[in-house]
Amino acid sequence: MSDVKLLAMRESHLPHVLAIERDSFLSPWSERLFRTELDRPEVAEWFVALENGELVGYGGLLQVGPEGHITNLAVREDRRRRGIGRAILARLFAAAKERGIDSLTLEVRESNEAAIGLYESAGFHVVGRRKRYYSEDDEDALIMWSWDLL
Repeated sequence: MSDVKLLAMRESHLPHVLAIERDSFLSPWSERLFRTELDRPEVAEWFVALENGELVGYGGLLQVGPEGHITNLAVREDRRRRGIGRAILARLFAAAKERGIDSLTLEVRESNEAAIGLYESAGFHVVGRRKRYYSEDDEDALIMWSWDLL
């Protein structure tokens, strides 16, 4: 991983974020949904990863009381497996701690072995599944939790 900086996401980042989103997910989030998230800083935080000044990834955190939900995390395909996803995840953990969040959860496609491995290496554990969670292909989601924040 070369020169990677993590910054708070701004509206000006959205064109690049949306391009990565469309390339990464079968049902990508809309620009409107990202804008809604950015307009709720009291409960949501989003970060982008810039590598040598180029936006290569992003991730978001939603606070629900003392718990946090990682809503989205993606890295541009040509920059995967270089530690960028891990850096974004670490920043989301730090943001959660700063907010006093004591645990994090997320859903991940059961077929996404790379993401599952990343999350497990960061202390997440599979605790359940959501049957047919992904409507575009009826794939199950694994529910993962991490209680290692405090």
